[in-house]
Amino acid sequence: MASTLVDIFRVKELKDRILFTLFWLAVFRLGAFLPIPGINASALQSYFASQNGTGNGITDYLDFFAGGAFKNFSLFMMGVMPYISAQIIMQLLLVIFPKLKSIAEEEGGRRKIARWTRLGTILVAIIQAFSVTVWADRIPNAIAMSSRTMYTIVAVLTVTTGTMFLVWIGEQITKRGIGNGISLLIFAGIVARLPNATYELIKKIQLGEINAVYAIVVLIMFVAVVALVVIEQQGQRKIPVNYAKRIVGRRMYGAQNTYIPFKINPSGVIPVIFASSLLTFPLQIAQSFGVQAKWLRDFSYWLRPEGFWYNFFYVVFIIFFAYFYTQVTLNPQEISKNIRENGGSIPGIRSEKMEEYLTRVLNRIILPGSLYLALIALLPTLVQRLFNFPSQMAYLLGGTSLLILVGVDLDTMAQVEAMLKMHHHDGLVRKGHIRSRNL
Repeated sequence: MASTLVDIFRVKELKDRILFTLFWLAVFRLGAFLPIPGINASALQSYFASQNGTGNGITDYLDFFAGGAFKNFSLFMMGVMPYISAQIIMQLLLVIFPKLKSIAEEEGGRRKIARWTRLGTILVAIIQAFSVTVWADRIPNAIAMSSRTMYTIVAVLTVTTGTMFLVWIGEQITKRGIGNGISLLIFAGIVARLPNATYELIKKIQLGEINAVYAIVVLIMFVAVVALVVIEQQGQRKIPVNYAKRIVGRRMYGAQNTYIPFKINPSGVIPVIFASSLLTFPLQIAQSFGVQAKWLRDFSYWLRPEGFWYNFFYVVFIIFFAYFYTQVTLNPQEISKNIRENGGSIPGIRSEKMEEYLTRVLNRIILPGSLYLALIALLPTLVQRLFNFPSQMAYLLGGTSLLILVGVDLDTMAQVEAMLKMHHHDGLVRKGHIRSRNL
């Protein structure tokens, strides 16, 4: 392992990418502690300390995935969630409006869609930032500015700018760093909460509020679920494809046998992130403006994260987005068309039945995969209710956080390994042999 780490820093390109990524992740963590102008940080700390143990619902949830930035009312308090919400809206619009989809398929269409998504991110961020300023107005002495209008303008502009800056950081990490930038920002926020969540758990065990045996059982369950997530992320169904002999120019190419790898969970953690964002957006607005309207107070209580209906719709949306996103990224019609155009065939399946066969295989894979995702997503609620775990530790032991931690880690390791092999080094994983050095 030590020699592998040495190899990583011997490859200049890989070393530069890792250092570039670490630098921007450090900037992200620094921004999580910089409060927006006009906020009384000490009043916020006193308020949340007084609320400790009573459960803050959506506030705890947002704070966990923002790495503590939400309760700090910091520059990056909304994280990249507005960008994810805008992506959901754009993906749905591409399906609803065929003309928009045709634009996306044109030359330069992807850049247009990306630009429109950023504009949508600004709109969503402004709405969410404004709702946060309204909510902050209910916290005693939280606003230090005398003019509430000026505070609202400054806060909305600051939080929106912070979100767009994070989106830019994510794009830069994807292009010039290692791993997927947006996912790594969420990953960094979750990991940053690990020490505080562990301390909170140990404190509750010492005070006798949590049985130590229960804590050990839950931690063993956590390790088992991580192993199952790894298996599920790596598992795939291989569809064999045979290609006939082809003549290209004066050369003849022999028959080739290959396969199409359909993952057990083709959409990865996307359905869970999309479902979380879709439920969080209206719930945050309802909770912020609930003082002005009774029906909004009822809605925020009815759809609170620890309640039945929130988790019910959470599961429904996870299954929906699992099917939806898979159909967007893995279109059986396009796959069948490409196979036929290259002279390929699936053994035992007639050419005209290829699309129907691939659709049937995908549907059989997606259902158990989406149900598995939903089960993991419900773990925080189950752990918190059964074992009285603190919310921070419960969020860490399951749901979106666990899937993101494992998924992002596997994806980043795969990229590092690919770059090591490209520069003629062994990868991170060795299969049954010890590497020999050239002397």
